Amino acid sequence: MLTLTPVALATANAFVNAHHRHHKATAGHKFSIGCAKDGELVGVAIVGRPVSRYLDDGWTLEVNRLCTTGEKNACSILYAASARAAKAMGYRKIITYTLDSESGSSLRAAGWSCAGLAGGKCWTGSRKPASALYPAQMKLRYEKLL
Repeated sequence: MLTLTPVALATANAFVNAHHRHHKATAGHKFSIGCAKDGELVGVAIVGRPVSRYLDDGWTLEVNRLCTTGEKNACSILYAASARAAKAMGYRKIITYTLDSESGSSLRAAGWSCAGLAGGKCWTGSRKPASALYPAQMKLRYEKLL
């Protein structure tokens, strides 16, 4: 049986570095949630401010990282718990992004809606990193009104 568990940012980031397919740890967060099976961590969600400054209105949070070992239903449980926690904190909306090649079934199962294509294939301008941080693919933004 899967259970939710509190998890520190350092622990969540270490889990992301060990298991995420294409992202590394985050610099900060508002909160993190873990998902455990038989006392062993099988997934984490790291929730913070939206990366897009246009969406950072003080009422919106973003699931910046969600990572699991592939345990069935862990993603949906973490997305749903992230939304409930954000709502309890007074936020009005929560968002996240997936690669356009990912199905989004866990998000839909947790009650999120696809808002469509978002962003570009890579960073541009002065904030562009020296090397690529993720695959050069289009993203889909998912959101849930709280």
